[in-house]
Amino acid sequence: MSDFTQLLRPKTFDDIVGQENLSSPTAPLRVLCEKNALGHSFFYGPAGTGKTSIARIIAKTMELPFYEFNATSLKIEQLRKIFEQYKNALQKPLIFIDEVHRLAKNQQEVLLPVMENNSVLVIGASTENPFFSLTSAIRSRSMLFELKNIENEALSSLVDKAFAHANLTYDEDAKDYLIKSSGGDARAMLKLLEFSSNIQTHITLELLKSLRPHAISTGSSEAGVHYDLASALIKSIRGSDADAAIYYLARLIDGGESADFIARRLVILASEDVGNANPQALTLCTSAMTSVLKIGYPEARIILAQAVIYLCASPKSNSAYLAINSALKSVKDGVMLEIPKNITNSHENYLYPHDFGGYVEQKHLAKDLKFVEFKDIGYETKMKEWIKAITNIQ
Repeated sequence: MSDFTQLLRPKTFDDIVGQENLSSPTAPLRVLCEKNALGHSFFYGPAGTGKTSIARIIAKTMELPFYEFNATSLKIEQLRKIFEQYKNALQKPLIFIDEVHRLAKNQQEVLLPVMENNSVLVIGASTENPFFSLTSAIRSRSMLFELKNIENEALSSLVDKAFAHANLTYDEDAKDYLIKSSGGDARAMLKLLEFSSNIQTHITLELLKSLRPHAISTGSSEAGVHYDLASALIKSIRGSDADAAIYYLARLIDGGESADFIARRLVILASEDVGNANPQALTLCTSAMTSVLKIGYPEARIILAQAVIYLCASPKSNSAYLAINSALKSVKDGVMLEIPKNITNSHENYLYPHDFGGYVEQKHLAKDLKFVEFKDIGYETKMKEWIKAITNIQ
């Protein structure tokens, strides 16, 4: 029985397939690693794209002891033992933590001192962007690298190596399905081949489909089509075209797209494109996301369809999206205002609105800035009227 995932796991940067932005001779990650200058780093991207392999290659290239953990089972005492072991050592260890977005706050606090003094090198990996779950202190001491789904051409070269190693024969349509149904996930592709080769040494399409009836992961056989379908779904909802939106939803589902991926996009759209024109949209889509995670296909298709149709029928406003983007641009452009004393934690001269019937005029910004512009659409019309009434602006 051949374990293709272990056999074909890359051992050097040159062995890596499909991540040239990280592995090519001029890629910043590789250059820093080969110069022994790589700092704490976090990798994120789809499953089976090489995050763990890259961490091991970094340890090998930099000649560092390698310790691998998963955040779901990591115990603080395990980390402390390693820190103590290398406290006065000339060589620092590489601590690799998978599912790093699941790190608890107390675990992150334990990592912070050793990250600060660089007594260890911390590498994290996740299928989600971990910067949203890590503390600002850890983020400021780290670099973030994104991995993409592996393109079919790279997967083809990888599976050819597996065929040759195990002396397997195959039908061309079987090889095509093996690659395209894996959705850019090299591990999933090699695992399917491994299970198939344990049944027979000639790989056929019928055999593969008996083990994997549908494509997995990305929702289409080509990464470009995957993103085009997702984009078409979002734009159809934004354009209030329910029939088009349901069609693209069906394409994504039929292509094997995960229900949680679709649900997350709908939650984002509920805020970005519907927003306060219909605040209930965010609640409904959040409930849909929770539901599909617990229920899964095939029933999840109904929940997703309900959310899509509701979003199409909702009035649209991007005022929240525009407001936060405008405010962030202002901050990044250097507009750093001193906080008025009356609203700092000292409460100096603070006027408590409830003592004045719910509203009292006082300074909240050191300088007048305008970011929020309510639109006369849906529920935002009422919100605009409320603020005018509260502040007595006619």
